[in-house]
Amino acid sequence: MDAVLLSGFSRVKEGETVLDLGTGTGIIPILLEAKTKGAHFTGLEIQPESADMARRSVAYNRLEEKITIVTGDLKQASEIFGASSFDVITTNPPYMIDRHGLVNPDDAKAMARHEILCDLEDVLRESAKVLKPQGRFYMVHRPFRLAEILGKMSAYRIEPKRMRLVYPFVDKEPNMVLLEGMRGGRPRMTVEKPLIVYREQGVYTDEIYDLYGY
Repeated sequence: MDAVLLSGFSRVKEGETVLDLGTGTGIIPILLEAKTKGAHFTGLEIQPESADMARRSVAYNRLEEKITIVTGDLKQASEIFGASSFDVITTNPPYMIDRHGLVNPDDAKAMARHEILCDLEDVLRESAKVLKPQGRFYMVHRPFRLAEILGKMSAYRIEPKRMRLVYPFVDKEPNMVLLEGMRGGRPRMTVEKPLIVYREQGVYTDEIYDLYGY
């Protein structure tokens, strides 16, 4: 769900290059390749097993010329790719602070959900370096950290430009937030209408069905 929502929220223009930080099994680059006219998509993943699965998914979909999976540490993204090298960055980073909450005994899942190998600061620092001037940053995260996220985005001069809160049901609290930032952008943020996931238990809203392509 996180990846589908982020791919629907992200804007990639014709000819642009995209880097997905912490790509996991590569779902976001694959979705964006299908939905946009971007020139090339790169996924960076530290866990070799996940990176291998991502490469196999890319090969299965015959997208080797459009998508590259790189095994490497997100904290070294600017060293791996160089400064100002991408038009767009997407990321679905770990959202739990260190050991806050239950850590999944499956290490791969624990690393994907908890700030064990990287944290929000790492994501924003490297994004600020790797993005081109006026490049765009897209992230899905959790609302309980929203104040921290917005403050750190501005501190790294990734100015928040768009925000959309995601609600599981219309009468529940939001459990996800979608954010767009711009490297060196002017201070002005648009808050979009809420995105409601379920009309009733087990039944998506029309907008969610549209995002999934039904």
